Amino acid sequence: YNKDMQEDKEAIFDSCRTAILCLNTITPMLQTMRVKKENMRHAAAKGFINATDCADYLVRRGLPFRDAYKITGQLVAYCIDHDKTLETLTLEEYRQASPLFEEGVYQAINLEQCVRGRKAFGGPAPETVEEQIHRAEEKLESYC
Repeated sequence: YNKDMQEDKEAIFDSCRTAILCLNTITPMLQTMRVKKENMRHAAAKGFINATDCADYLVRRGLPFRDAYKITGQLVAYCIDHDKTLETLTLEEYRQASPLFEEGVYQAINLEQCVRGRKAFGGPAPETVEEQIHRAEEKLESYC
């Protein structure tokens, strides 16, 4: 071991100090925070997280993804212009964009359904999040 090798560790030590400061800051914040579910739901709806699901709905109905993506983009723009969400559009408004839309679109774009369906690693589905938390806890315990 050579003292010259210590210089390459400075960045690591700085990063560790920063991480510890962040943990010391975020821990009390998380312990006292109150989640306002309705505000979160409203923000999720306004963020159009279900737009891909809308496009996927059209693809399942036989439309090429490129066209489904374009139609969904037009619907999102319409929603923004008219202060709506994909969930609050009427079936008539959907059908003005494409005759392929039917009542089933509302189930396809349901926010809770969309979240539950995203089960890929790192996804927001509840069981996926629980699995990630469990893995993180196991990893932390292995270091103690």
